[in-house]
Amino acid sequence: MSTPALHTDQYELTMLSSFVETGLVIQDAAFELFARRLPAGRRFGMVAGLGRFLDSLDGFRFEDAQVNWLLSTGKVTPLCAGYLRDWTFTGDIDAYPEGSTYWPNSPVLSVRGKLGDGLVLETLALSMFNHDSAIASAAARMVHAAGRRPLIEMGSRRVHEEGAVAAARAAYIAGFEATSNLEAGFRHDIPVVGTAAHAFTLAHTDELTAFRAQLSTHGVTTSLLVDTYDTSTGIRNAVRAANEIGADGPGAIRLDSGDLLEEAHRARILLDTLGATHTKIVVTSDLDEYVITDLAGGPIDSYGVGTRLATGSGHPTAGMVYKLVEVNGRPVAKKAAGKGGTGGAKTAYRLADGTEGYSLDGSVPAGAATVAVPVVRSGQVLEHADVHSARAHAAQQLVSLPPAALQVSDGAAYRTCTPKTTRITEQIEVAS
Repeated sequence: MSTPALHTDQYELTMLSSFVETGLVIQDAAFELFARRLPAGRRFGMVAGLGRFLDSLDGFRFEDAQVNWLLSTGKVTPLCAGYLRDWTFTGDIDAYPEGSTYWPNSPVLSVRGKLGDGLVLETLALSMFNHDSAIASAAARMVHAAGRRPLIEMGSRRVHEEGAVAAARAAYIAGFEATSNLEAGFRHDIPVVGTAAHAFTLAHTDELTAFRAQLSTHGVTTSLLVDTYDTSTGIRNAVRAANEIGADGPGAIRLDSGDLLEEAHRARILLDTLGATHTKIVVTSDLDEYVITDLAGGPIDSYGVGTRLATGSGHPTAGMVYKLVEVNGRPVAKKAAGKGGTGGAKTAYRLADGTEGYSLDGSVPAGAATVAVPVVRSGQVLEHADVHSARAHAAQQLVSLPPAALQVSDGAAYRTCTPKTTRITEQIEVAS
């Protein structure tokens, strides 16, 4: 399997070739990944993707076959090809821990090293952080909307196979209880759940036979999908099949169609009437935080969320950018209208009330704590949090947010990462 070195835009190596030819490639530089603003309607963002990025960085090399292809197609100069053959990342990286909340201007990832080191990481970092942070930010809103009711990520069939694994990981960090994706469970130790689709019922001569087979194979705690034909009849068949093996009802039923709030109320009444008072109700079908909020008053025990989480349908991207902020100790920043930035390497901190700011001289106010942590030193990836630790951190971050920041309704970013000082005296324009 190839290394991720070519998972990048061509202009990264076009620039690199020029830097190699002129000698600028070895200048000290600092890059930062951040969002200029939160997407419209979002009050906070949640960081995800760091673990995947560090895993990829650990094997980030330009193989001979890759370099030969770049050279043969004229993508790099011969001198740059030689540089790439010997290249390894030797810089330092600090980052917000996964599961952290972030705000406009938060320096989520800070890369320091030689100019060439930071440049070639741009596309890989952006693709991972933008994708995973968008998923985690949406998932965190759903977790809050669901309250104590568990959420299951079920979007695998709607996205690229690797995107499905990444989405499951990000959703779990944000607070989802489980995923339907087996590879995510195998690779990241995430709980995996799943029972049956409508095809299972349709494959049998009748619904009751299908439920008997499922209960026989998987036990009475399994969840039966009851709306293949008629939901009321399906519930009666589910309870009957469970009664036949000595149980009051199946572990759960799943509703996947119709007016979910109305169907859940009807299902609960019928289950209780049939004596299946302990049978839980799981609902699926195009859920997001807005639908989940509307379903809050229903007798629902858990939610399965797929398309609108994994594909981003109805949800904005994270909108993160990766910018050069310092060269040889000299602050640099783009000045274009609407896309201007502040040059200089930043140290982000948070005060006890959650207010976030940054300094340009490394100082931190009394009582404040820095947000970013070291994750790479001299090119070596340091030990970092696994998904379970990141999940615990995300839960703490959500609990610490005030109610106004957690409202599901659209609103402006609750906070902004603002400068403590403006010591910068010189800035130059750089290409986007």
